Amino acid sequence: MEQIKKLIKKFCTKELILYAIFGVLTTIVNFVCFYILTEFIHIEENLSNAFSIVASILFAYFTNRKLVFNSTATTAKEKLTEFGKFILGRAFSMIVELVGFFLMFNIASINEFVSKALISIIVIILNFFISKFFAFKK
Repeated sequence: MEQIKKLIKKFCTKELILYAIFGVLTTIVNFVCFYILTEFIHIEENLSNAFSIVASILFAYFTNRKLVFNSTATTAKEKLTEFGKFILGRAFSMIVELVGFFLMFNIASINEFVSKALISIIVIILNFFISKFFAFKK
């Protein structure tokens, strides 16, 4: 029991909890955009997915920068470098998401919302490590 408490204490940090909260909100932004684009505007699913990813990436940057990872970047150069790293990391995870969604939806014929949910779990975990150890590295 003591080991479980130690593990919980080690992994349930303020940073991880805030990342989870804003990760859920980012995912909501992604899904709501996707839903609106596919169901109401009738944009093709893969294109809707790309647009919704871009919207969620911008939301994630602004929330993660100060609220989760407490960025200390102050100069324009530091902020631009940090933003560039964040976008580079998210571009990588966007490719993972686009390819994963395409494979599940178009190749495996899994429902578009199930495909989106499954690949989102992988991307959320990947993005935490990219943000913590690359984009907002102290």
